[in-house]
Amino acid sequence: MSTQRVPLEALQKIRQHFKTALLAPEAENHPEMYLDREEPPAPTSLEDLGSLFHFGGSLEDALQMPNCQGQWFISSANPGTALMKLPGLKLKPKFRLVSYLYRMGDDGMGVTWAVPEQFSTTAHLEEALLTAEGRDRPPKPEHALSDFMDAIDGDHSSMSYVIASLLRRELLEFGKMGRIATWSHHRLINSLPNLPNWQWRSEAPKDYSPKVRVFPDGRVAVEFFSCRTVAPIAVFQHVDHYLAGQYRSQHLDRAIALSQLTNGAVKH
Repeated sequence: MSTQRVPLEALQKIRQHFKTALLAPEAENHPEMYLDREEPPAPTSLEDLGSLFHFGGSLEDALQMPNCQGQWFISSANPGTALMKLPGLKLKPKFRLVSYLYRMGDDGMGVTWAVPEQFSTTAHLEEALLTAEGRDRPPKPEHALSDFMDAIDGDHSSMSYVIASLLRRELLEFGKMGRIATWSHHRLINSLPNLPNWQWRSEAPKDYSPKVRVFPDGRVAVEFFSCRTVAPIAVFQHVDHYLAGQYRSQHLDRAIALSQLTNGAVKH
């Protein structure tokens, strides 16, 4: 077994790339701001351009329009762009990543699926909206993979698995807002934050550095740590196990220490 430490700065750059790439148009994050407009706002990016298609249309199309009344709708964002300009990972041929969004007031939910290209048309994606019921039963398009990571391929280098671990978490977080957001409140760390009164739930790690372990049979394990920066403030351990040649993982995310910081928040 070989173990490789990964610089924290490398993880931070990869995560920043994902956070920049995985952005829903403003008209989908805050649709209430545009409901009373007779004309859509001028697009400032390709993502915003996609939102133009949500304006106008018939009453039958209302369920597919961005709204803040708790009805799922198709996002015009393309999550697959997150894989562009990244070494080591790519989307498998003839697959697309598609997302649905849910908005209720200031809170938001999102779900992303990997779908074969022939079933990624708007007509196919709209059919799934008919079976969605509230926040906890999102739409799932026909022939969507149960895990979008099964549509990810790569060069199987050690670093590609680190990227895959971050990609999965960022895609799961895509579309989440307000009280539903979780991973967005985590800061990657390589040492214990200097906060008072840590209460340990397990033995304190001796090394917080991000690591990749490669086993002789081709299995890979990725381990890194984060600090949740909102109450309850906590240090989390993240461990992903990959079978040889796969980017779908068995994953563990657990709080290993809680802080009794009185002001309830940590600066990023």
